[in-house]
Amino acid sequence: MTDPALDAETLRERAVASLVVARDRTTLLTSCVEDPDLTAQHSPLMSPLVWDLAHIGNQEEQWLLRAVAGQEAIRPEIDSLYDAFEHPRAERPSLPLLSPGEARRYAADVRGRALDVLERTAFDGPRLTEAGFAFGMIAQHEQQHDETMLITHQLRKGPAALTAPDPEPVTPYTGPAEILVPGGPFTMGTSAEPWALDNERPAHLREVAPFWIDATPVTNGAYQAFVEDGGYDDPRWWTPEGWAHVRRARLTAPLYWRREGGQWLRRRFGVTEQVPPDEPVLHVCWYEADAYARWAGRRLPTETEWEKAARHDPATDRSRRYPWGDADPTPEHANLGQRHLRPAPAGSFPAGASPLGVRQLIGDVWEWTVSDFLPYPGFRAFPYKEYSEVFFGPEYKVLRGGSFAVDPVACRGTFRNWDHPIRRQIFSGFRTARSAGDA
Repeated sequence: MTDPALDAETLRERAVASLVVARDRTTLLTSCVEDPDLTAQHSPLMSPLVWDLAHIGNQEEQWLLRAVAGQEAIRPEIDSLYDAFEHPRAERPSLPLLSPGEARRYAADVRGRALDVLERTAFDGPRLTEAGFAFGMIAQHEQQHDETMLITHQLRKGPAALTAPDPEPVTPYTGPAEILVPGGPFTMGTSAEPWALDNERPAHLREVAPFWIDATPVTNGAYQAFVEDGGYDDPRWWTPEGWAHVRRARLTAPLYWRREGGQWLRRRFGVTEQVPPDEPVLHVCWYEADAYARWAGRRLPTETEWEKAARHDPATDRSRRYPWGDADPTPEHANLGQRHLRPAPAGSFPAGASPLGVRQLIGDVWEWTVSDFLPYPGFRAFPYKEYSEVFFGPEYKVLRGGSFAVDPVACRGTFRNWDHPIRRQIFSGFRTARSAGDA
């Protein structure tokens, strides 16, 4: 969430603010439950919350205290415990992890020292500190783990531990169902955004054929029609891999949905409620999104199409930072930052629409695309290949746009997320597209 034109002191202030916001959120997510809930593993897909807490501190120590400031390690013996590549999530509860109290003290100690480092670091030095990149990277890393911890809270059984106001009621969207995006070249990715991560770089030209894209994400009501039309029982709509997964996992509806008393209910952060038909559908995997699109006679957009719809301004022929322009997000633009614990109704945030009128491209739900996670032409891993490079390939599908659980510091028009096509505990939804020549 940084403007390329900002001076060093403004960037420094933003770095401090971003780190503080991230830590306040981490504190909320780890203080709203008792210690047994912090040390428990609520799903084999996720780490215990206490692992995330200490991992956040350990990454901050390794990059800001050791790599940037050249300081000696505080607790080198714990590095391997909090190495995400050394220990799969399912194994982490069996490790000799720091207790909740120890993890809090460790993270606080690291943070105090990191803020001292930030005050005396020049932003015109090596690439790691240029424009405050390392500090922005760590703020993004913490917010990404905060989103992961929020997913764990959703998986957690028991009464609600988190509360947040609902999005403001809106006038139902009555605009066009789909919007034509003209063909032609546009600039994808970025070479100028100071805190952009390696997989967003470099900026490069892409040629895109004209296509239609949904004006809003697909809603629960629309997806319910697919479910009730027997979509989960008809192999016509599924890829062979998707159909095998549906049968193996016995999928019948989005995660957390259940049919009861003639209506669809869902569990959301410890509360059971009727599925709201006007909200973007949530907790669907790539296979489910792809099957719905086929059933509807459409397809998922490519990652390139998604970014052109989100960033390209036909009037100026330039790519914006966000759909609405270059200004940082505000609550009028998008549903971000765990301000709410649910998506806003489809069609919300007219101030955040793209130049062509596509809404909610940023925030609310991560949107699956048809694209595999691959490097851009000229990609260079930085500052470590494990952030992006080791994930490139057909095993992962790209998601774009962020969700209500994503902080603005980790959400841009160029930001790329990725996951296995079977994953649906994440805050994922989608919108559909079709080529301009299709009927």
